[in-house]
Amino acid sequence: MALKGNLRDFSTTQLLNLINLARKTGTLTIDAKRERSRLCFKEGRLIYATSDDDGGHLAMMLQRSGKLTEEQARAIQSRTDIKSDKELGLLLMNAGYVSQDDIVRSVQSYILNSVYPLFTWVDGKFRFEASVLPFEDRITIPINLENVIMEGSRRMQEWEHLLDYLPDLDIALRFVERPSVRMRDINMSVEEWRVVSFINPRNTVRQIAQYNNMSEFQIRKIVYALLQAGLVELTRPAGVKPAPGAPGKAPVTMRPPAVKRGVVERLISFFQQRS
Repeated sequence: MALKGNLRDFSTTQLLNLINLARKTGTLTIDAKRERSRLCFKEGRLIYATSDDDGGHLAMMLQRSGKLTEEQARAIQSRTDIKSDKELGLLLMNAGYVSQDDIVRSVQSYILNSVYPLFTWVDGKFRFEASVLPFEDRITIPINLENVIMEGSRRMQEWEHLLDYLPDLDIALRFVERPSVRMRDINMSVEEWRVVSFINPRNTVRQIAQYNNMSEFQIRKIVYALLQAGLVELTRPAGVKPAPGAPGKAPVTMRPPAVKRGVVERLISFFQQRS
């Protein structure tokens, strides 16, 4: 029997804490409007996670970690003779394209990057199905949940700060006329350079994120760093005029949901049962 609920009543942090303490085995599915994520656990350890957006195939994971090019990943995914990620991993290792360590690191990075955004979700239906595990063709990596919870909680605090600092993504950026530092003197990541290449009053921050397939957390973090470095400043998008007398938007801070006693008792009772 699956356990169901809503993140409005019980947060992602609280769910993962219970799964960890009860050493549960099964799959947690979280649905939030247009997004769905699945987290798989074995004896209280996170072993796999994916979202409906990308399917979680190994070729895509290796591409994201820079071990395969986009063309290579596309070609691999189009092949019908490769039946599983495990088979693909062996083929790539035997061909010398990647090492076993490359695969482990890529899968682990993908799992964690699939989970961390869930800590910022405050609304969405969840369902935990005991003893349900990932498809056998997927590569699983056991990860200590305590470390995931600690890092997720830290990111949640960082998210709240970024949300207060930049509440509206429908704002544009422009380079300052006299920056305090020179662009070439700053050591920026590939993702930061990609954002910089789109900076123009015609592009909103939201559009830049969409162009680069970035989450709201990622784009806010990069924009915050650029603003703090004195390289860019906020500006109204080109062609957009403020409505007469329109009030400004107040910063919105995400807060953990108020926990209902009945929900807590039901969850604790469920997770105390043996897997």
